[in-house]
Amino acid sequence: MDLDFGFLSEYWTYFLKGAWLTLQLSFFGVLFGTILGIGIALLRISKIGILRFLASVYIEVIRGTPMLVQIVIIYYGLTNFGINLPPFTSGVIALTINSAAYMAEVFRAGINAIDKGQTEAARSLGMSHGMALRHIVLPQAFRNMLPAIGNEFIVIIKDSSLVSFIGIADLMYNTQTVYSTTYRTFEALLVAAAVYFVMTFTLSKLLGLLERKLSAS
Repeated sequence: MDLDFGFLSEYWTYFLKGAWLTLQLSFFGVLFGTILGIGIALLRISKIGILRFLASVYIEVIRGTPMLVQIVIIYYGLTNFGINLPPFTSGVIALTINSAAYMAEVFRAGINAIDKGQTEAARSLGMSHGMALRHIVLPQAFRNMLPAIGNEFIVIIKDSSLVSFIGIADLMYNTQTVYSTTYRTFEALLVAAAVYFVMTFTLSKLLGLLERKLSAS
């Protein structure tokens, strides 16, 4: 096979802009997903049965359905109720909803891993349950959960390629534009794969450095 990457001299900006948009989508998806996930995790460990049930249903439904279906429902399905969201907003919401289900289980496991004696000690010092959770439990849990959070970020970067289905000019969408114009499909996909690898590999190394720094401190 004769590989020809000559098109990069003209189309390299497509990959760069697509990668930048992919990073934006992934960042906001994980950020908001983490915030929502913490809330769902707290409901999941709540003493109120109905709240635990609702949180469990959310997690099971989201984890049991494909992300592509979730994206299509948000972008196309909500129009039936008069809600017309821009593609980027729809993509961020879909990634947030999906990420939150996984992050909720990560936080639930992290919180449960903290010795309950620390919470009891905080309560004995006059802290409320919320204060103990915020100042004692969550900081320790976050440090323990950092590898799992990093893995979720990497997964979201890769899965964000599905938003190209609704016309968001992310890396995968721009790659399709390039190979439909240049007819160099295999080469364009190889470039896209390389860009995805660079993003995920770099992120994993940065998270590794942060994890070692937190462990040392």
